[in-house]
This record gives sequence, C-alpha cells and structure tokens, in this order.
Amino acid sequence: GIVTFGFETARHVGVSLVETIMEDARATSRWYLLVAMGRKAGHLALGMGKAAGATLTLIPEEFAGEKLRLSRLADVIEGSIIKRRATGDENGTVVLAEGIAELLDPSDLEGIEHAERDDHGHVRLSELPLGNVLKNELKARFARRGISVKLVAKDIGYELRCAHPIPFDAEYTRDLGYGAARTILEGGSDCMITRQNAQIVSMPFSELMDPKTGRTRVRLVDVESETYQVARKYMIRLGPA
Repeated sequence: GIVTFGFETARHVGVSLVETIMEDARATSRWYLLVAMGRKAGHLALGMGKAAGATLTLIPEEFAGEKLRLSRLADVIEGSIIKRRATGDENGTVVLAEGIAELLDPSDLEGIEHAERDDHGHVRLSELPLGNVLKNELKARFARRGISVKLVAKDIGYELRCAHPIPFDAEYTRDLGYGAARTILEGGSDCMITRQNAQIVSMPFSELMDPKTGRTRVRLVDVESETYQVARKYMIRLGPA
C-alpha cells in the first residue's frame, strides 16, 4: 500500500491524455488502443484507465499463469467492441499495460526476439508493436464480419516520465529526502526510505529483495483486491453471463 514516488504524477498526466483521446474517440467514432508504460506491473495502466473511465483496461496480472496468445487478448477487446456496438456506441478506448507483451508467445509479436534491450537486459517494451499487432488482428476479424471499425494504436510512455511533479509527489519526496539524510547522519545504511502513516520509515533492503534473484521484488497488482474488482465493474466487457 506504499505508493512509489512519481506514480501519482505519471497517473495524473496519463489520465489527462486518456481523457483527451476518449473525447477524440467519441467525436470521430474510433477505437483507440493505448499502450501504457509500466513493465511487468499494471499499476499505472490500471490507475489511468480506472480514473479516466476507459472502456477497457488490460494488465499482465489478469493473465498470470496463462500461456497468453494474441488471440486471447483480441477476444477480450473484440467482445468489448461488440458489446459497445450493441448499445449504439461506435467508439471506445482500451488501455493496455506494456508488460502484456512479455507474456505473449514470441511468434505472435514480430520482432520480440530481436528487440532492443536496456542496460539491465530488459526488452525495451516501448519498441515492441503491441498496439499495431492487435490493431491488425482486430481489423481482420471485423472485416470477416463485414463490419468496418476504425482503430488507432498509440503508445503512452515517455510523456509520463519527466512531467513536473504534482503537489502530492513534491511533498512526498521532500519527506523522503529528509528521511534519507537523517538516516545517513544517524549511521543508517542498506535501507529504503518510505513514508507510512505520516511517519518516515526505513526498510532494510533484505526485506525488499528476492533471495533467488538478488533483485528488488516487483509489486504486482492484486487482482483479488476490492479496488481491482471495482475497476472491472466499470469496464465494458463481454463475459459468459
């Protein structure tokens, strides 16, 4: 439950972009496929989609444990489009977490095996054409149905990284900076400074690291949580019911 500094700023800017695109979708009768940054975790994509009221938000945590194929993703989006059409709406906005690309079978995502990697060996997900691959698959599906659907793919990533901090993050990082300096002056080390219940708390790195990998554990979205279930309730999805 401890928010990463910078998250609220990135979400704030992201929501503004998604809301603008949603209005364009409504005005032009288009469907937008927005791929949001976030690597393995879907927190940012979900936060943007839920706050903006996007038609649908898909995150990697939803498909954990599955052998994810592109057809499965396209099924969910196609169902959303069909359900919207049934209510007379020819537009919508889908937010996709970029980390979904890492779950896909490489044969479904051209170029992943040759993708550029960062200094840590991670695939640069912003270089993978997740949105365009899905757009082409969906266009082909609706063409077989004899239906014309206007689809646009867009990445939302670098626009969120260096935005001027909103007041929440400006205050938050002042506390963290103060706590870091105080901890060092008191002889502390090997810890991360956090803010919990209005208190500055240092957490030993040993509590944060994965003993198997030696790296920091990634905090993923808990898809069993109530806040995620609320997000699902507001999405337009076609389910068994």
